[in-house]
Amino acid sequence: MESPLIGPRPLDGLRTIFMGTPDFAVPTLERLIALGADVVAVVSQPDRKKGRGRKLARTPVAACADAHGVPVYQWPRLNNDSYATLQALQPALCVVVAYGKILPQRYLDLPTHGCLNGHASLLPGLRGAAPIQWAVIRGHSQAGTCVMKMEAGMDTGPVAATLRTPIGPDETAGELHDRLSQLTADAFEQALPGILAGTVPFVAQDHAAATLAPMLEKTDGLLDFAWPAQQVHDRVRGTAPWPGAYIERPDGALKIHRTRVTDGQGPPGAVIAHDPDGPRIACGDGAVTLLEVQRPGKNRVSGADFLRGAPLPIGEQLS
Repeated sequence: MESPLIGPRPLDGLRTIFMGTPDFAVPTLERLIALGADVVAVVSQPDRKKGRGRKLARTPVAACADAHGVPVYQWPRLNNDSYATLQALQPALCVVVAYGKILPQRYLDLPTHGCLNGHASLLPGLRGAAPIQWAVIRGHSQAGTCVMKMEAGMDTGPVAATLRTPIGPDETAGELHDRLSQLTADAFEQALPGILAGTVPFVAQDHAAATLAPMLEKTDGLLDFAWPAQQVHDRVRGTAPWPGAYIERPDGALKIHRTRVTDGQGPPGAVIAHDPDGPRIACGDGAVTLLEVQRPGKNRVSGADFLRGAPLPIGEQLS
């Protein structure tokens, strides 16, 4: 029995350039290909050395393009040669997801339908490099992703589609990252046919309501138990898996992987109880139980195992 004929796909033959680099961008590239887009080129950051062996590792987007036989360009910088290369491809559309570089205006003007960006925040909130992490760090109850038309400013363009999702009370930035990665692909699938047909409008952002989400640094993981317990918990969640939350100890940094907000009071940073699943630490308001920690040079362990291996007397100052 013959298979039924597959009908035309929404993006069949659409000459598309895709620009992206990390894991986050891969589902959108996969979705564009599945919807029939003619991805004529993928532009990604240069491969970098990783791991203890410092071997050159393909970027996730470049590896995905390789698997689909799509030409990959990894220019260290965008210049006249890169512009001429993309111009010769005569793209109808450029889709950008976590590429990692600001595009000059002439690149934005190149495709017939312009350049569209998938940004993992509810714009105009959290413009910038790390919207997922800062949404969790700042204790937001909702996150989302937007499809916008790119402008010269950073994440300032008008928005065509927004998809929202709740943030779980114990959800980490890494877990939210994986969900928003798929949601971004969903947003493009839903919005692109209407954008191309001119039936989905672009709505200008309220720039007065904009907030920023700057790139994280290692020191953003440093905890201060003078903060309220909820703020400590959110910082632990929002910096997982990178840069990771930690406190300074005489023997080095103690990494804090998981916490739970609980009751209690005492001097901030003091051990006020030994819960069954870890030490309870007083904060500026309330307390947190350390559910999973990691001592310098050791593996991650549960809070209970940490107590067994490094007894902490009630009243001891942890940090």
